[in-house]
Amino acid sequence: MNRRDLEITKQEDFRYVLEHCHSINVGMHDGEDIYILPMNYGYVLEEDKKLTFYIHSGKRGKKLELLRANGRISFEMDCDHQLIEGEKPCQYGYAYASMMGKGNAVIVEDVQEKQKALSILMSCLTGKEFEFTEKLTTIVEIIRIDVEEYTGKRRLAKRF
Repeated sequence: MNRRDLEITKQEDFRYVLEHCHSINVGMHDGEDIYILPMNYGYVLEEDKKLTFYIHSGKRGKKLELLRANGRISFEMDCDHQLIEGEKPCQYGYAYASMMGKGNAVIVEDVQEKQKALSILMSCLTGKEFEFTEKLTTIVEIIRIDVEEYTGKRRLAKRF
């Protein structure tokens, strides 16, 4: 990381990014190319900084094909975009908060884990608690991303 002064190191700052971003951009292997999709997500950030994402999908499609072939992914998310104005052109900047990392994506088969994941996803999206029946879990696929490492940066808006 080039700008250590912007690095996020505190758990509450990572949680801020997770709570304020509305989508996660997931990069998957597509042969020699990279396939990137923005998706809604739910997450669990544990006290030991272990991070897990849950995303959902239809029952078929390119994303699932790619993840079944190779579950290695990278991700990026960013929010709080704001132009920082200056008196001179070189004093302009941009405020943001962001995270990026890598991990392994697994298509969840266990019904109870799918129910839990859907509840987490909906809670993160809506702030409300939902319960899911076994039948509801059969109409979607749930992808769990076990994050191996992540970093973050945050630049607050301030004028020169």
